[in-house]
Amino acid sequence: MTAPKLGIELSKKTLEVALIRDPEPMKANQRPFSNPPAGVQDLQNWLAKHGVNRVHAVLEAPGAEGDALAESLDAAGHQVSSGNPAHIKAFGHSELQRNQTDRADGGLSARLAWRHHPAPGTPPEPEHPELQSLVRPLDALIKPRTQVRTRLSEGRRTEAVGESWEKVLHSLKERIADVTMPINRHFEDPPGLQRQRELLDSIPGIGPETAARLRAELPQPGEFDAARAAAAHPGLTPKRHPSGTSIQAPTRMSKLGTPRIRDALDLPAMAALRSSREFKELAARLTERGKKKMQILAAAMHKLVRIAYGVVKNQRPYDPTYAAAV
Repeated sequence: MTAPKLGIELSKKTLEVALIRDPEPMKANQRPFSNPPAGVQDLQNWLAKHGVNRVHAVLEAPGAEGDALAESLDAAGHQVSSGNPAHIKAFGHSELQRNQTDRADGGLSARLAWRHHPAPGTPPEPEHPELQSLVRPLDALIKPRTQVRTRLSEGRRTEAVGESWEKVLHSLKERIADVTMPINRHFEDPPGLQRQRELLDSIPGIGPETAARLRAELPQPGEFDAARAAAAHPGLTPKRHPSGTSIQAPTRMSKLGTPRIRDALDLPAMAALRSSREFKELAARLTERGKKKMQILAAAMHKLVRIAYGVVKNQRPYDPTYAAAV
């Protein structure tokens, strides 16, 4: 018997939930609750009052708060699916949804669950949520460091301006070092986590910082049935838009997924295109086919995430001859 569906919209202070027990006539019982942990127990009591012991819950993945809620629901014995925001938004458009409130979005997620039956997510390894909480502050520091380095390497500037930017860069480096220390300690235990970081570090263009970011943001290999799905997860698959003979829009990244992995792979893809023979050959092939620089960069990012999936799944360091040998 199919479990009742529970749509959840998570805001800063509340959970707006919608319970639909039967797909016909899609009637929802809705109510707000306070955020976890207190709200989860209140939600459990509310479900029990409606005679429901187990639900299939669907919620968007807004970050650490959503992850904590998903873990609490999973521990309570419920199925949990993380809804892709783009999928939920498109489903709302298909229903001609006029209002975009937390209450309306909770009901929308529950109806989507009945119509499309999204697959339940795999509970994360115990060390994964803490790793994400350690790594995500690093994301906020790496981009400004790159911007400052660019300012220092390009254009004319006075000595005073140069000294000012050097101080900013030094400050950013110190903050990155402070953030990196607990990340490195976290990777020391368990040993398998450090091994995965070393495998990712073996890929062209990827260093220890990017390896940590990828390990924190990529789902477990068991959640994907192929490398293609791993590339689709962060929205790195191509999006084509031809129509008849009059519309031939350029191919772009779909971006139908988490931006954190795309942000982490931007600079490593540039480095791989400069230093790796395999990636240089990729760029040459795409240039011959008339692809633009940004399309080639997107293709390199796509290749990197597929390689990252492969080395972690097979527990083998990067080997450019591996595919040919197989």
